[in-house]
Amino acid sequence: MSETSVANTLRRPRAARQHSEAAAESTSTHVGELDTAYLETLLGYNARRAALSVIAVFLQRMEPYGLRPVDFSVLTLIAHNPGITSRQICTALDILPPNLVGMIKSLDKRGLIERRAHPTDRRAQGLHVSAAGKRLQREAETTATQLEQDVSKALTADELQTLNHLLRKVYQS
Repeated sequence: MSETSVANTLRRPRAARQHSEAAAESTSTHVGELDTAYLETLLGYNARRAALSVIAVFLQRMEPYGLRPVDFSVLTLIAHNPGITSRQICTALDILPPNLVGMIKSLDKRGLIERRAHPTDRRAQGLHVSAAGKRLQREAETTATQLEQDVSKALTADELQTLNHLLRKVYQS
């Protein structure tokens, strides 16, 4: 899947554009000839381009497991934190509660997670991976580790560690 098609699947639909002569000219220019020097100085631009590259590979390799990036993140959090609550997942992944509800229902319907009474909060349910969920999550995690190695092969181990450290500093501040 190309970077553009991944980007398009992540965007909201836009209203149809009217093509002008200038727009037609700009689309016929080869991208490699464009001056992107300023954009390449921007953290957001570089982070987005890198994310799109990684997501394209992720979507392809996780298709056999039926997992989107957010599904993988939720399932992995539950696997590594048995008894985690929906509220904790929302906080950790910066997801709005209404958006998580459908994901939890889907994982539950697929038999990948179980809901159990929370030991200290009667209002909450603890989430646990099922036996099938553990198997799938382990396989998906192995695949994710391999794809991360594949997409970051241009970096040394130290560079990758530094990049991850710096990106965490940006989103945790």
